Amino acid sequence: MILSLNVGASEYNPAKSVGRTGIGKQPVEHAVAVRAPGPKTTGLHSGLIGDFIGDIKHHGGDDQAVYAYAIEDYAWWAAQLGRDLAPGLFGENLTTEGVDVGGAVIGEVWHVGDTLVLQPTFGRIPCATFQHRMGEKRWTRRFAEANRTGAYLRVLVPGEVRAGDRVEVTDRPAHKLTINEAFGIYMHDPARLPRLLEAAELPVGMHAEIEERLARTP
Repeated sequence: MILSLNVGASEYNPAKSVGRTGIGKQPVEHAVAVRAPGPKTTGLHSGLIGDFIGDIKHHGGDDQAVYAYAIEDYAWWAAQLGRDLAPGLFGENLTTEGVDVGGAVIGEVWHVGDTLVLQPTFGRIPCATFQHRMGEKRWTRRFAEANRTGAYLRVLVPGEVRAGDRVEVTDRPAHKLTINEAFGIYMHDPARLPRLLEAAELPVGMHAEIEERLARTP
């Protein structure tokens, strides 16, 4: 289910030259309309109406329209860091409960609430804005190494989402490539990069990037 629905307003970003960020997500009680935002730099940026994205070069667009993070992974991080972590702290739109976000197969289908349909595309690569928000040394490296990245999702069918909505996972692709496996390969295991090419549902452009990386490998 959706434990918390989180939306971010524009605020000053001291960590990047873009100047503004929407990482400071806050829980909202009302329903929010969700639609495919279009291309990363020229579209509507976030999939959630009213949600701000500052760094449009690296965030947002159809393949990163919505970001989900599991409360179970929050609990793991809270134990590691020795402090409470509130939903929305990681900048996610959807804080889930009872959904295996890291184990989601890239390209599977999430039916959320009455009408909204989403599809996991890839994990979240941490950035300087995230590190500044967390105030933890080496946070970007630590977050990537832990491989508890949450999942970006594209919008297959627009609709509304609210806290408490159910999440039903259907139609898992036969390749079985999960968010966790794909992120681990992409970041840490270049010898297994061909495995990523088995998932046609990866973000647009990632296949070409992987093929270029493989072509440079001796």
